[in-house]
Amino acid sequence: MRVVVIGGTGLIGSKVVAWLEGRGHDAVVAAPSTGVNTITGKGLTEVARGADVLVDVSNSPSFADDDVLAFFRTSTANLIGAAQGSGIGHYVALSVVGADRAPDSGYLRAKAAQEQLIRDSRLHHSLVLATQFYEFAAGIADAATTDGVVRLPPGAVRPVAAADVADLVARTAVGPPLDGVVEIGGPEVFGLDTWIRTFLAAKGDPRTAVTDPRARYFGTVPDERTLVPGPGAVTGRVRLADWLAG
Repeated sequence: MRVVVIGGTGLIGSKVVAWLEGRGHDAVVAAPSTGVNTITGKGLTEVARGADVLVDVSNSPSFADDDVLAFFRTSTANLIGAAQGSGIGHYVALSVVGADRAPDSGYLRAKAAQEQLIRDSRLHHSLVLATQFYEFAAGIADAATTDGVVRLPPGAVRPVAAADVADLVARTAVGPPLDGVVEIGGPEVFGLDTWIRTFLAAKGDPRTAVTDPRARYFGTVPDERTLVPGPGAVTGRVRLADWLAG
């Protein structure tokens, strides 16, 4: 099977490519560094030609509200056009659990817009919605730091290892289109504040993590269900303690 992986050099994309190649599939790495630009459209027609599946695990270079919305709208529209023009039979995209439940977050609002564009395209598709990656803990802490103090709301999260997410994305890509959604979260539930506090302690980071019910997580204040997958979600295998130890 020939699978084009948009964002194939990134955290998830590189793992998806390795999974596919390890099982005998023809994985095509598509990224600006390989001459494919989803914003300008450069290289899209060529890389999509002859492909069976298109996997989009790319991300915006800027998380500013207007920038990230423009990125996902433009990039997704161009990818849909390339998929339709080449006759690709399965469009797989990675998004975020709860994106449609957090309109105050510019990033999650943009991901929700991406999901809707794909649904409206009439392409056979699968949307893989993941919770926050363990690998994002440092960035989350940095974004929440003011004057050396990390302030985070206590809303529930089920963080997951990037390897588990990549595994599900790859398995979804080589399976039949869902024409719907599959969710994945980690095996444990934490408060967002507790997760980041645990991460900082494990890394020897001296910053204090404070629980603040008014603090925002990328623009939104999550509650106990905003960022948590629903019943029937796939459960990742890697526990937080094991990931930290590894």
